[in-house]
Amino acid sequence: MVRLNRIYTRTGDDGTTGLGDGSRLPKHHLRIAAFGTIDELSSVLGLALAGVGEALPEAMQSELRAIQNDLFDVGADLCVPGVAGERLRIQPLYTERLERWIDRYNAHLKPLESFILPGGKHGAAWLHLARTVCRRGERLVTELAALPDEGERVNPEVVRYLNRLSDLLFVLARAANDQGALDILWKPGLGQQQQG
Repeated sequence: MVRLNRIYTRTGDDGTTGLGDGSRLPKHHLRIAAFGTIDELSSVLGLALAGVGEALPEAMQSELRAIQNDLFDVGADLCVPGVAGERLRIQPLYTERLERWIDRYNAHLKPLESFILPGGKHGAAWLHLARTVCRRGERLVTELAALPDEGERVNPEVVRYLNRLSDLLFVLARAANDQGALDILWKPGLGQQQQG
């Protein structure tokens, strides 16, 4: 159980952030950027859930809330480098659940014949934005894992989870666009055909 009784501690005033193992890193360190981006992703999902314009379907809202909870687990995983016990680690079952949701939603979507431009309904647009933030988080985590001193201190399951989550967010955006009916398709070379 987490208990927060003080919001400010002044410990970060020196430009460092504390990790879950008690160590401190500069606020610009890749590890901090990675779990900060995961926090940003959760916030974008919060905007999608806020239902500006129109609400997402209830089942999708429930799944997105579960993902927000997962993202705190991802952040905790990244915040405690190396081995910290199984309870703080993203496990394969997280990714397997996302795969089941992808398959279920994708079964109702018409196959794509072009790339999609982010947009359509408000909820779909927020989900597309969440997908791009998720991809950025994934890039940061893989960059962190590629560092000589960090490779063994990053859970590879976090990368798999984020990779699958970005796929799910793409599928959910299509589902939120009336099962893809409101998707905006990319028209290659359209700018060459337009004048003025």
